[in-house]
Parts: sequence; C-alpha cells; structure tokens
Amino acid sequence: MAKYKFILSGGGTGGHIYPAIAIANELGSRFPDAEFLFVGAKDKMEMQKVPQAGYKIEGLWIAGLQRKLTLQNAVFPFRLIDSLWKSRKIIKQFKPNVVIGTGGFASGPLLQMANMLDIPTVIQEQNSFPGITNKLLSKKANKICVAYENLERFFPKDKMILTGNPVRQDLIDIERKREEAIQFFNLDANKKTLLVLGGSLGARRVNQLIENELGNIVSQNVQVIWQCGKLYFEDYKKYDSGNVQVMAFIDRMDLVYAAADIVISRAGASSVSELCIVGKPVIFIPSPNVAEDHQTKNAKSIVDKKGAIMIKENELNSEFSLVFEALLKDQEKQNQLRKIIKKLALPNATKQIVDEIVKLIK
Repeated sequence: MAKYKFILSGGGTGGHIYPAIAIANELGSRFPDAEFLFVGAKDKMEMQKVPQAGYKIEGLWIAGLQRKLTLQNAVFPFRLIDSLWKSRKIIKQFKPNVVIGTGGFASGPLLQMANMLDIPTVIQEQNSFPGITNKLLSKKANKICVAYENLERFFPKDKMILTGNPVRQDLIDIERKREEAIQFFNLDANKKTLLVLGGSLGARRVNQLIENELGNIVSQNVQVIWQCGKLYFEDYKKYDSGNVQVMAFIDRMDLVYAAADIVISRAGASSVSELCIVGKPVIFIPSPNVAEDHQTKNAKSIVDKKGAIMIKENELNSEFSLVFEALLKDQEKQNQLRKIIKKLALPNATKQIVDEIVKLIK
C-alpha cells in the first residue's frame, strides 16, 4: 500500500492550530506510516505550537490585510505572490494526497495552489460566519466540514458536511477527573470555582473586567482560575493569591474544565465547541474586534437555544455583577445551562472529518 502524505495548514490563533493538530493525530492513528507537513505564517504561534506537537512545519511570508491604510497593506500583494510561489514549491516537492486547511492566513495561498494543481482539498470551517478566505476557496474545495447549521448562503450545499469542530480528545469525559483536578490546582473543594478564559493570547477587556470585579467575586466564597493570556501576564500576575490563580496559558485544559463550576469565556469557535463538550454554565463575552463580528454569532448560536448567557463588551459595566451573582446563587439555572449546552456538542467531529478525508484518497 502506498504511503499517504498530508499537508495541513492553520494558524494565527490556537483556534486554527489545535483543530489541524487534532486532524493530523487522528489521520496518524489510522495510517501509522503516513507523512505530515504543516504550513503556517512565518511569525505566528503555529511555528512553535506545531513542532511542540511533533510535526514539521514550513512558514510562508504572509499576513492579513489590515482594516486601515498601513505599510503592511502596501506589501500585501508581494507577500501573497511570494506565498503562492512557495506553496507551489512545497506541494510539488512533498506531493500530498490531500491538503487540509483549518483557517488562518497561510491556508489561503496553500489551498489556492493545491486547487490549481488538482490536489484534493478539504476546508474545516470553525465559525458560524466564515471569513473571506474560506468563502473564496470553497468554490474549488472538494469537501467543506462545518461546525454550524445554515451555512448554505456561504458555501456550496453539496460539498458541506456538518461535523462540528475537532476538540482535544481528553475533554470528552471530564466528570470523573474532578477530584484529580481539585488536587492539581490546589483548590478548596467547598468553594465554587470560576474559570476565566481569554483565549491563547488573552483578552484585554475581559482582564479589565476581572480586575475590577475580583474583590466582589472572591467575597462570595468563590475561587478563581484566571487565564489572562501571555500578552497580559506581567500586568496581572500581582493578583495571584490564595483564592486567585493567574496564568498566562493553561496546559491541562481537561483538568481546569473538570474543576470549573462557572466559566467566563470569549466565543472563538474552538472555545465554544470545547465548552459544549465539557457542559459547563458559561457567560460568553464575545470579542467585537474580529472579522465580521463572528464571535457574537458563535455565542448567539448557543444563547438562542438557551444553552449559555452572553454579555456584550459595551454592557459589561452595567450588567456583569448582576448576571454573575444571579447565576452563582441559582443552582437550578446552572444545571439547566449544563444540560442544554451539552446537548449541542458534536463530540465525534475529528473522526468524521477524517472519514471525509479518507474518502478522497480512496
């Protein structure tokens, strides 16, 4: 049997990188002698995270268009041409059976070139509102694996498969890890635990909110695990104390979810998918600074089904403490949120996406 080869591309944020790694891991477990190559953007976090996961990666000289006139936009055409040329070279040398894109700047030129060279391509779209790159690429893609319903207005219906987003397999059964989690994070089993997630890089507005509300939160017999992001760690580490753990990044996400009673989170696509699988009461604070406001749309898809609470950034000052206190006191409401969000989970996403990739090589 011939040895299969796969190129995967996704990056810029953890939300694009981890799904690509999850797909590669699943492909590797089915085809132990398969070869993998990742393609990322030169100065983005995938250049560290992918090798840490044990895969080779090549970097393209690509970045996104800024929304205002900048020097970066002036050099964009040159970066794009350079990246297309390098993508062609990578594909010709590596000779992949399938090329898989999970979003991020680098997947644009790579998938475009794969389409031009007649290599089968798969797009994995994490968001409820696709970005411009995937909309353009979808015309030529063989399969589009989506995580939300009703995306026919963006993608050709006959190519779309509703799979959900790949999540780390260790999140699938966290209930039995609660005791281990409480010990691991050195928590008090008699207190409620609030988990604050700002995404891999951190979220300034969420951090400012927690800084202002921290005294109030802790006074209600609550302990806090606060992932403030590496960009902000130096500013907030001073709040680390008996009841508050401030972290730049959390490695054991399975344990932190197992320990949490309530979660405050951004609404990036992979965070939303993970929170559905772990089934915790969530207050979403979507970032308004992302393309097409897709985080608000991701959160709304859960909130509309009564599976979570959402507070917009511009309403935090007036709403947050009331909403948080009401939820903290209402065990019935917490249980209801847990039940509904868990029903919205699609836990077999990685396997289904890989099934679709396998069909293309057969």
